[in-house]
Amino acid sequence: MSILNVENLTHGFGDRAIFDNVSFRLLKGEHIGLIGANGEGKSTFMNIITGKLMPDEGKIEWAKNVRVGYLDQHTVLEKGMSIEDVLKSAFDFLFEWEARMNEICDKMGDASEKELEDYMEELGTIQELLDQHDFYMIDAKVEEVARALGLMDLGLDKDVTELSGGQRTKVLLAKLLLQKPDILLLDEPTNYLDKEHIDWLKRYLNEYENAFILISHDIPFLNSVVNLIYHMDNKELNRYVGDYDKFLEVYEMKKSQLEAAYNKQQKEIADLKDFVARNKARVATRNMAMSRQKKLDKMDVIELAAEKPKPEFNFKEARTPGRYIFETKDLVIGYEEPLSKPLTISMERGQKIVVTGANGIGKTTLLKSILGLIQPISGSVTLGDYLSIGYFEQEMDQSITTTCIEEIWNEFPGFSQYEVRSALAKCGLTTKHIESLVKVLSGGEQAKVRLCKLINRESNILLLDEPTNHLDVDAKAELKRALQAYKGSILMVCHEPEFYEGLATDVWDAGKWTTKVL
Repeated sequence: MSILNVENLTHGFGDRAIFDNVSFRLLKGEHIGLIGANGEGKSTFMNIITGKLMPDEGKIEWAKNVRVGYLDQHTVLEKGMSIEDVLKSAFDFLFEWEARMNEICDKMGDASEKELEDYMEELGTIQELLDQHDFYMIDAKVEEVARALGLMDLGLDKDVTELSGGQRTKVLLAKLLLQKPDILLLDEPTNYLDKEHIDWLKRYLNEYENAFILISHDIPFLNSVVNLIYHMDNKELNRYVGDYDKFLEVYEMKKSQLEAAYNKQQKEIADLKDFVARNKARVATRNMAMSRQKKLDKMDVIELAAEKPKPEFNFKEARTPGRYIFETKDLVIGYEEPLSKPLTISMERGQKIVVTGANGIGKTTLLKSILGLIQPISGSVTLGDYLSIGYFEQEMDQSITTTCIEEIWNEFPGFSQYEVRSALAKCGLTTKHIESLVKVLSGGEQAKVRLCKLINRESNILLLDEPTNHLDVDAKAELKRALQAYKGSILMVCHEPEFYEGLATDVWDAGKWTTKVL
């Protein structure tokens, strides 16, 4: 049974086309991985099918009474809402039914006999639906799911705007779980999630009976949960049966076959053109030349898709620093409350350290405390000599109104326009991206703009907070290569073991020093 039909979808932003006559069909129980390079339109596609964005052309048709749950990478949670408020909003439709039931009860006193009969029937239907959805057990269900995802430890009355990125993602996941939708739409759900909760999500999706569409650049995660791949590339959407590894195998084979056919046809075209050029002027061979010209005119010419610009990251290195990068003495990090036990730790020149651990236990706070961006609760941090620090924050400020060019120019006012454009192009951004406002770019494209700033400033110590979030497969592989080649020191927060394996000299588990209950 078809849950969603998308027909002849065409959409773009300004003169930049995203989709051209795309069709898509979702059947009951399908577990789909939606993949493609940064900026190919994956999140735009989700926004179109959920009605957040109107397409330029095309038809989007959902089956009747389908309930959709959408985990959006850009969801904004409102100040003043507690975790409990967000989780209970999963049952808004039930509270609306209850309000309608109360409205009916108020009207029944003045109703005619016929109206009373209709009211009683509607009342019975609503009561049945409320019982069916366990309306009177909402509090118990909220508590059960919150406990499973470790939200009870944060306190259900906590304001959601005070949560870390990973904690917010867990709250939204918990809400989706409580909604039990007919279809799940998940946009990069593993960003900010620690290993324990990625494993939990993996188990949940494997047991999920309904359909889901998942956007992710986390290949091991994709391979473990999907049975279909839809590949978004060059304004097209193509379907492949199997997991990501199977898709890659078939895609590479199709690409090789197309290239072979293209080369063969190009040789044939060259031979035909050569024959026509040499023989069209001679009376004896003019008819043969005309015949070959007709063949050329009717030929369906094979075109190869333009190669996507591959990012190239090369970090500029500053002078060698002193032996110690930093040392802490009895450092206690946190804001109002301590997030760590007293820490006496140090980092030496050449170390590449990865900090791992659950969300909200102070990994980002540690980085900011070392940088001096926030004051520790107690203790001290001593930075080494001759440090040139490069800092990559987890997210970009979404309120900025600059273009990509302006963003780099503001950072490097001495660059010529050519140098600015060249620097952004090396990070895998096309001319159309470069001239766009930063805030309209995808999460992955924004990350490339921030990496562009980082690689063009000399450094000898990099502090990286979840640098792989939103990056596509090619960009992630190139970033790993560049960090392995970097001769400076690295302190990085990362939740992807396959990214830091072979890169890290040391792994620090933040769970060992946190004061948070895990």
